[in-house]
Amino acid sequence: MRHKEGIVMVIKPKIRGFICTNAHPVGCAAHVNEQIAYVKSQPQAEAKPKNVLVIGASTGYGLSSRITAAFGNGAKTLGIFFEKPPTEKKTASAGWYNTAAFQAAADDAGLWSKNINGDAFSHEIKAKAIETIKAELGEIDLIVYSLASPRRTDPDTGEVYSSVLKPIGQSVTTKNLNTSKRIIDSVSVEAASEEEIQGTIDVMGGADWELWVKALGEAGVLANGFKTVAYTYIGKELTWPIYGHATIGRAKEDLDRAATAIKASTADIKGEAYVTSLNAVVTQASSAIPIMPLYISAMFKVMKADGTYEGCIEQIQGLFRENIYGTNPTIDEAGRLRQNNKELEDSVQKRVTDIWNTVDTDTIDELTDYVGYHQEFLKLFGFNVTGVDYDADISPEVAISNLL
Repeated sequence: MRHKEGIVMVIKPKIRGFICTNAHPVGCAAHVNEQIAYVKSQPQAEAKPKNVLVIGASTGYGLSSRITAAFGNGAKTLGIFFEKPPTEKKTASAGWYNTAAFQAAADDAGLWSKNINGDAFSHEIKAKAIETIKAELGEIDLIVYSLASPRRTDPDTGEVYSSVLKPIGQSVTTKNLNTSKRIIDSVSVEAASEEEIQGTIDVMGGADWELWVKALGEAGVLANGFKTVAYTYIGKELTWPIYGHATIGRAKEDLDRAATAIKASTADIKGEAYVTSLNAVVTQASSAIPIMPLYISAMFKVMKADGTYEGCIEQIQGLFRENIYGTNPTIDEAGRLRQNNKELEDSVQKRVTDIWNTVDTDTIDELTDYVGYHQEFLKLFGFNVTGVDYDADISPEVAISNLL
């Protein structure tokens, strides 16, 4: 990463509710480099992608997909993201620093890698990506669609759609881990209106995924036999009321529709489109969803005890090796690739449910791994990463090379 000359400061986390409003550039880089080292240590599938477009490439599963494609498979990667750059006195968003670190590592490894920062929902960013692909890659053989956004502007009409985290049909009151107060309480969420359900589908469903594939296809930059994946979380009974059977779940169902439509529209070039079901993990998106901090903290306790827990990078490394490029992929009855079978095992879910039913404020640390949850949350923003001196003065100004 390249630091500019300017003001230096000690950067400590500023947490407000379920978000952290700043990020640590050195910590983000260390976290990215941990993931790169992990991928490089793992076996890969024999088949490999060559030219990869990652839409939503700067955090979470999207970032892990880019790292796996590049450092596990030697692929050229074009990353699309929408991140806040730093100023002299304010840090960038974590995704900015993640991308700067990824690009620095790619440069050092001699891997082709370029970056576009902007609204992936817009025609402008799609056109910019296509221009770059035509000029430097020729064609794309893997598209990873991993966007998470609270709103989307329709590129044709200008209408702004907003998503909500609400149940469908009736309101829900459920147990909750209040991360601000570190207590077990309850949360009540009213049922979504039809307009809110549709808005969530318009933001988080498959419409933009389809638009990307259509634009790339019309531009003639999709390779014969190209693959594309979009990510989802299914969960089970505990999370269904506010996730799987709620507005987000309805939007994720629309991904299934889009996958079928993409396969049909690209049949002439043997296109493959899959929705991929992954583990619950700590991400900026999941932290905002009621019940998920408690569910994930309990899941951590169970799966870490079993030695089966996998974070973003372990899930995606396995996905590439076993499913996207594996010779015997795991595909469920809905046609989705499944990478989350260990989490959804009945024995795991029963123990998680037992914790859920019995935990209270006094037993959070005994019955759950909330400490581990909070550590993972901090790592999203570059804090709590082993080996980083958080008392050191550093500049928040870090540039991303190969930023188009």
